Amino acid sequence: MFSHLTPYAGDPILSLVEAFSQDPRSDKTNLAIGVYCDENGRLVLPEAVRRAAEALPAAALSYAPMEGYAAFRQAAAQMLFGSAHAVIREGRLATAQTLGGSGALKLGADLLRETLADARAYVSDPTWDNHRGIFAGAGFSVADYPYYRAETAELDFAALTAFLDTLPAHSVVLLHPCCHNPTGIDPTPAQWDEILDLMARRRLIAFMDLAYQGFGSGFDDDAYAVRRAADIGLPLLVSYSFSKNMSLYAQRIGLLAVVCPDRAQAELVQGRLKAAVRRIYSSPPAYGALLAQAVLTDDALKRQWQDEVAAMRGRIGAMRQALYDALAGNAAWQQDAARFVRQRGMFGYTGLNAEQVQRLRRDYGIYLPASGRLCIAGLNPDNLENTAAALKAVKAA
Repeated sequence: MFSHLTPYAGDPILSLVEAFSQDPRSDKTNLAIGVYCDENGRLVLPEAVRRAAEALPAAALSYAPMEGYAAFRQAAAQMLFGSAHAVIREGRLATAQTLGGSGALKLGADLLRETLADARAYVSDPTWDNHRGIFAGAGFSVADYPYYRAETAELDFAALTAFLDTLPAHSVVLLHPCCHNPTGIDPTPAQWDEILDLMARRRLIAFMDLAYQGFGSGFDDDAYAVRRAADIGLPLLVSYSFSKNMSLYAQRIGLLAVVCPDRAQAELVQGRLKAAVRRIYSSPPAYGALLAQAVLTDDALKRQWQDEVAAMRGRIGAMRQALYDALAGNAAWQQDAARFVRQRGMFGYTGLNAEQVQRLRRDYGIYLPASGRLCIAGLNPDNLENTAAALKAVKAA
């Protein structure tokens, strides 16, 4: 019955996690998966989230609503747009609690496919691998738009805007509002203004994937592109995740937000989201959403959480600087080391090719995906020196 199916090669990043766990070397280092670890290499739960968990009553016994808890959705939307934004005040926002950011992408892609049957989806070159898979799985034809200039390790802004200016109306453009995955290179606010104004003029659909709010420059700065798109009335969907900034990786807590022209259309979209959830998984899990809700709706816990994320951001910045300092004087890295302090977020885009990445894994027990993306948040004082030495060796070979 199933013999004709195509074998699945595995996810390029999650497969590395499996390989890492089976590696017997004691000095191995996992810099592949995007999780935040502390200076001791441990995955930590923010104290504000821990306090919320201790105060949380026993888990709900009945099903959550199909679209998730209203208080969670409202609080998460306020994190995205600001508490006083017009899309919230005027009831123009449809939202659904989702199974992480990936679930929000899937739910939004299905909605757009139902709404715009002939549209094409565009993702940045490069992007997170699963972006293509999710949109292709929803039935979209998926193509790339230019984003990264490898020769200078910078945003190719001219090529990006020139390409967007050729797209037909109603094309779906997947954007990273901050901490671009995998490059860590983001547009400036002025560049975002130009990109979004161009998209509005071309009548393009913006789908923003915000997985790292707080890890770039701060919670408000990292939402600049989202809020600017809503301000100018650009058709907008946002996938949002609390996996990284609340360390709720296993709880799969995300949000899909759809900005609509008016309240009536928002009610229609809300109904379609509920129908989609019902036919896939019926209702979302409760515990993680109630945790996030408790943090977001308690002023003291929210301030503490945001301060803790700022400390995470600061530690990542310190590791960026330390990696730069370790590589800058090396002949092989002299021209490339500065990229690590220009980039933002959890990842560093090394510029290493697949063969060099394979050498890192084989000879030094350092695990990166084939793209050469390195998780800066996985670096710490104990593994930085070995990592830098290995990077020097494979670059010089």
